[in-house]
Amino acid sequence: MAAPSGGVELGATGTAAPVRLGERFATTRGWRVATLASARVESATARTLELDVPDWPGHLAGQHVDLRLTAADGYTAERAYSISTPHDVARPGAVAVTVQRVPGGEVSPYLVDAFEAGQLIEVRGPVGGWFVWEPGFAGAAPVLLVAGGSGIVPLVAMVRARRGAGDRTPFRLLYSVRTSDDAMFLDELTGVHGRADGVEAQVFYTRAAPLDAPREARRIGLQDVAAHGWPPELKPVCYVCGPTGFVEAVTRMLLALGHDPAAIRAERFGPASD
Repeated sequence: MAAPSGGVELGATGTAAPVRLGERFATTRGWRVATLASARVESATARTLELDVPDWPGHLAGQHVDLRLTAADGYTAERAYSISTPHDVARPGAVAVTVQRVPGGEVSPYLVDAFEAGQLIEVRGPVGGWFVWEPGFAGAAPVLLVAGGSGIVPLVAMVRARRGAGDRTPFRLLYSVRTSDDAMFLDELTGVHGRADGVEAQVFYTRAAPLDAPREARRIGLQDVAAHGWPPELKPVCYVCGPTGFVEAVTRMLLALGHDPAAIRAERFGPASD
């Protein structure tokens, strides 16, 4: 899902050096210099960054962007982040990404903890055309969204695209997350707003479940997908996003339940985890 945490300086080898990522730009073809307009906390470890991007061509729910920071010595760091911008954003050029802090990471700690409104960053995109949804896609077939951790970001973008278009395609969402502190967009997905949208959302905790959770903490399993997903006879389009191990496990469950392999779209990132 570029710069060190807390402003620690980093050189091209990862050792201390008198340079900082983000001190200059190395803009080349395909890149735009964006401004951070605002930021909001999404969880104990994640923040949404709303960027103003000049000449932004627009995007589809499920696409992502590349963000790049460059140090004074020319060292650059790039990372890809899913777009979480609501479909109905009124301000032209507004692009939001939700970044989760990776312990020991080079880019995400800076973006979550230190990147401030008014600062600049390079953006390239939108990227991706396979893992997308828009109203009317696949003849308005039912949609099953299955997210692990920060894999919720492109899927919430699809929920927002549906809402913004006033679309009533049946959506079901299964969200697997470690603890309530790690969960993002819960009020939007499971609160009054989510229920008004008609999106059926289920949250599964893998490390520690809150007292009002419908089950104890454990990984999402075949019975969970069977009980809360769509029956394969309805020919739903299935989107699965999360860490590699999670995506592979959920994809095997969908196939075991009889879902069409051609209707399963997967996007994965990072190492396997809960």
